[in-house]
Amino acid sequence: MREFGSPPTLAPPRSGSLTDDLLANAAEAPDAIALSRREGPRWVGMTCRAFLEDVRSVARGLLAAGVGSGDRVALLCATRYEWTLVDYALWYVGAVTVPVYESASPEQVSWVLRDSGARAAVVGTPAQRSLVERVAAEDGGRPLLATWVVETGAVEELAAAGRLVNDAVLEARRAAVTPDSLATLVYTSGTMGRPRGCMLTHGGFMVEAGAAVEELDALFSGEDPSTLLFLPLAHVLARVVQVGAVKARVRLGHSSEARSLMSDLESFRPTFLLGVPRVFEKVFNTASQRATADGRARAFDRSVRTAIAVSRARDDGRPGPLLRLRHRLAERLVYARVRESLGGRCRYAVSGGAPLGERLGHFYRGVGITVLEGYGLTETTAAVTLNRPDAVKIGTVGRPLQGVTVRVADDGELQVRGGQVFRGYWNDEKATADAFAPGGWLRTGDVGEIDDEGFVRVTGRKKEIIVTAGGKNVSPVVLEDGVRAHPLVSQCMVVGDGRPFVAARVTLDGEAADAWARAHGGRRPLAELAGDPALRAEVQRAVDEANRAVSQAEAVRQFLVLPVDWTEEGGQLTPSLKLRRTVVLHQFRGEIEAMYAR
Repeated sequence: MREFGSPPTLAPPRSGSLTDDLLANAAEAPDAIALSRREGPRWVGMTCRAFLEDVRSVARGLLAAGVGSGDRVALLCATRYEWTLVDYALWYVGAVTVPVYESASPEQVSWVLRDSGARAAVVGTPAQRSLVERVAAEDGGRPLLATWVVETGAVEELAAAGRLVNDAVLEARRAAVTPDSLATLVYTSGTMGRPRGCMLTHGGFMVEAGAAVEELDALFSGEDPSTLLFLPLAHVLARVVQVGAVKARVRLGHSSEARSLMSDLESFRPTFLLGVPRVFEKVFNTASQRATADGRARAFDRSVRTAIAVSRARDDGRPGPLLRLRHRLAERLVYARVRESLGGRCRYAVSGGAPLGERLGHFYRGVGITVLEGYGLTETTAAVTLNRPDAVKIGTVGRPLQGVTVRVADDGELQVRGGQVFRGYWNDEKATADAFAPGGWLRTGDVGEIDDEGFVRVTGRKKEIIVTAGGKNVSPVVLEDGVRAHPLVSQCMVVGDGRPFVAARVTLDGEAADAWARAHGGRRPLAELAGDPALRAEVQRAVDEANRAVSQAEAVRQFLVLPVDWTEEGGQLTPSLKLRRTVVLHQFRGEIEAMYAR
């Protein structure tokens, strides 16, 4: 049993809560800019003092409305300033935030409200209010105490309602919150069944954010550090970055519209970003498409190869003079444009949720943006391992954070211990007991390995290991990541459990496929492109490249290009863009059977 841990350098919190950071910021740097809010074409700064006053104002309104200590309050809203504001206001009065994804179905919203026992809700739009109130009242459910709508003045309404609340009463509520107090119930994405509420405490967030800020000092310090959040704040990783930014006084901004993200990045100009692999794939694919449209496809491909070669050479020593010359030429033609698409100042990014893949990791580092991959779960309050700016091993998820120990159990499962591990699942004692091995080790459900330097590599999910008819154990992750590295590919799912060979289903990236079609005879529907022999040859190259990472018995022998992409709306992806394998297997079982029948 292999084990690796990093000794703690920060004392575990014995008192206080997440709102302590607000008071410290307002006392030590009242005029420092804590956040920036988009107002038309401009970003308007908000000081630490002003943010604390906003939080207190909303907190008074919550008290006046009857929100009690420990009450669960649902928060269903886009990633915007008000999300962060309400989150901290709820913590200020000792309440528990229950995030709900904007994209959640009525059934999912109903389950989260009922299972959590939410007393009230804050939503973004009137339509969301109608949804929340309708599902809350179904089947004799308990009506909500109140539902506040951000777009129709929730903040102002709460501020007005709380004007008469005594400051001493408010501060007494805040002072009663301790590190052991429940901060939030974050529901899992439900890839393996009904979502479960993970009980995350103030102390868990304090440990996690403290470790992240200390070990990612290059991101959270320096000249005007800033980050623009665009991932859903219902996701625990975005939430930790929010807490870390407030703690470290990093200027924080929010972007809620996918169509305005690129313009938001260009105007906000963050120094670091948080994303999931699909975001970095889309940035790469967009750059590739633009180069193709400008007649620079070959030059772009050469620049990609050069960036990857330079990054790999840095691991082995120093790039040679010819490689450095090619890199300088590509800097003017390609790399500067990629960095400008992210605002021009971004030098680091944090990626989680799924593997990025070595090719993209080396590409971005060669371009001048180091993507730091990490690993964690909702149950671990986000990351437990992370690549650091001064200790990067591309293709791994880094070393354990300080105070965290990771081990590989006898069956290959990664298990972890640390101060950020959750208290358990809400209303589910059996699942909580099943989640832990003797000694307090959290069973992650992931299979992995730890090298001699302590770097962790995730190789698959225990429940997703494929066993072919010949008895060969196959981890689909390596193959899927390799295929998805191709710009034309959106998603890939490997199958073969109990079958004579391994196969794959592939979906196309709509934008990339459209650009490819324009360069190969004109635009056509996705359904027609899926059967195009030339396009299939492109996908075959991606499959061949992925197969190089595995043995012949594990290699993909057949693949099917589907005429539709998988989406969150279609139910095939979770809000964090993970594959819901059981859903895909059910929806496309006919195509799978036909492929094996052939």
